[in-house]
Amino acid sequence: MRRLYLRIYFAVLASLAVFAIAAGVLWRTLAEPHESSELGVIARNVLAPADAPPPEQQAALERVARGARVNFSLFGADGTPLAAIGDPLPAPRRAGWQHGMWATQLADGRWFVSRPPHRRGPVFLLALALILVAVGVGTYPVVRRLTQRLERLQRGVDALGAGELSARVKVEGRDEVARLAESFNRAAARIEALVGAHKSLLANASHELRTPLARIRMALELGKDKREVERDIAELDALIDEVLLASRLDAVASLENTEEVDLLALAAEEAARYDVEAQGEPTVIRGDPRLLRRMIRNLLENARRHGAPPIDIHLKNHQLRVCDAGAGVPEAERERIFEPFYSKRGTGLGLALVRQIARRHGGDARCEGSCFYVTLPAG
Repeated sequence: MRRLYLRIYFAVLASLAVFAIAAGVLWRTLAEPHESSELGVIARNVLAPADAPPPEQQAALERVARGARVNFSLFGADGTPLAAIGDPLPAPRRAGWQHGMWATQLADGRWFVSRPPHRRGPVFLLALALILVAVGVGTYPVVRRLTQRLERLQRGVDALGAGELSARVKVEGRDEVARLAESFNRAAARIEALVGAHKSLLANASHELRTPLARIRMALELGKDKREVERDIAELDALIDEVLLASRLDAVASLENTEEVDLLALAAEEAARYDVEAQGEPTVIRGDPRLLRRMIRNLLENARRHGAPPIDIHLKNHQLRVCDAGAGVPEAERERIFEPFYSKRGTGLGLALVRQIARRHGGDARCEGSCFYVTLPAG
């Protein structure tokens, strides 16, 4: 398997190598010919005539070469050497840049040839090589650090997929990889919480189901009254319905059915089942009427079972309040009563479902003494 950091690293090196080669080619094809061609123009004006003796030709060429670190040669029209400065150069075949030399044919047919000593060439190439090495050495740790973070993220994903729900990755930096690591940690935490909640739900549900099942079995064996058996079956059916509803709320990311709901009218209908009158101001919210009805019913049922009359239900400013005249819930237990199957507040999932439904609608539920409050956002 090819490593990402090697691919990125060699891509950087290859790009730098192409840049170095291109710079070298441009330097040789553009910089040197420009300088040599200028010397050719000067030579046309300074060189001695074609019929001048060789010493005069040599003296004139030396005047051209004065102050220039360039090799010069002067040839006759037939290629015969006439004068030279520095290293001797071969006779040219054509005008222009060729084999590292610049050849200019004068009006009288002579050839003026120049070639820099290339003192800059090795230095230039050495500088490019040093840049290549420096960038290569400096790029490796940067690229490696990036891909190490990706590798740690991959190991975290593999661990989570293998069932290690506590797997998390270290968040480093503030770039896209860091945001990806944060997203992974949030998703992993959510999955761990959901799986833990389902395990707890199944464990508690299996325990709670045994009680009505045992009563039904005993009633059948002893031939008890049919109404007692029907009551136990209804309790069992309600418990199974609560378990299924809680699981569905955990599994579904958003509400399946939403519409405009008159919450006060819904509360009045449910309160009438308990001979209670709902009061307050009309409030319209957007939500699932079936779930909202279940939430109100669970609050009223909780007040009837564990509180004392009278029961008061009131709606104002998108807040539903259900109170009773009972002793209330101790402060230390006001959060725990919303846990599934909390034993000190009876069995079942009534209040747990209340909070689940409220949060699924963008609100929340809380307890203060003998009152329960559900706050819902405006529709």
